[in-house]
Amino acid sequence: MATTDFAPAPGAHDKQPESKPRRRAGRHPDQRAALGLAAPAMVLLSLFLIIPVILAFTIAFTNMRLISPNPPRFVGLDNFIRALIEDEVFRASLLNTFYFAAVVVPVQAGLGLILALLVNQKLKGRNIFRTIYFIPVVTSMVVVSILWRFMYQEDGLINSMLSTLTGGAVEGTAWLSNPATAMPAIMVLSVWQGVGFHMVIWLAGLQTIPQYLYEAAELDGTNRWQRFRYVTMPGLKPTMVFVLVTITIAAFALFVQIDVMTQGGPLDSTSTLVFYAVRKGYREQEMGYGAAISLIFFVLVLAVSLIQRYMTRDED
Repeated sequence: MATTDFAPAPGAHDKQPESKPRRRAGRHPDQRAALGLAAPAMVLLSLFLIIPVILAFTIAFTNMRLISPNPPRFVGLDNFIRALIEDEVFRASLLNTFYFAAVVVPVQAGLGLILALLVNQKLKGRNIFRTIYFIPVVTSMVVVSILWRFMYQEDGLINSMLSTLTGGAVEGTAWLSNPATAMPAIMVLSVWQGVGFHMVIWLAGLQTIPQYLYEAAELDGTNRWQRFRYVTMPGLKPTMVFVLVTITIAAFALFVQIDVMTQGGPLDSTSTLVFYAVRKGYREQEMGYGAAISLIFFVLVLAVSLIQRYMTRDED
């Protein structure tokens, strides 16, 4: 039986199956560019945030001193037990910190909101008013603290004003030398210095509320209080969360005013956690104990911030 050979069509063997492009080894050029741009920030964060936190966590479990011929020794939880159980000044600093935050946070937030509502009105001179209340924010807290320390003296400006306004009935006192008035005096200074910053934040939040919501509420016959309660406050909820968290962190981190004006006195009535940590770690050279106080402070601020965030969360 004869076989028939079929010759392949011309060019049939010339076509080769297309091969998929091989992926280049290494990173994509865009990824390398992104890493290059992020590298400076990553290096700075590592040097000034991540590494110090790791070092503080490590040192907190040792008896390390700032200047000592003896090497640091691991002491476990001794520093934390000493702070929470044995150290009366630490407990006083903790109570003073909570006392300061409990007063300053609501007062500064509320006063900032009131000022924002005022400057948001179409009134003459409102830009000058905004500038006046924002000037303390851009002034150094060290300079402000020094000026107010002189004002709080027994023969200072505040007592002179009180005597003049009351016709000599109120003579005043040495505000920073009295344990009963030292911390309230620092509270007044702190609120005065920071309220302008949060006024601007509240004002920015007010600008995001659509005007038609107020117009619709006004057509429904609502009064000013009802519009504030049902339109303004719900619209300011994200701003409120930010304001409360930032004021709380700043209140718990109180240091400059104490260091410049009272150095923790009189009788530890103005000592705070941050001031006490710096005092033990650097001035008394107990680095291990100071690091332990700093870790307690970190956990405390984190817990309070999370509680605030939970309480002000969106219900839906």
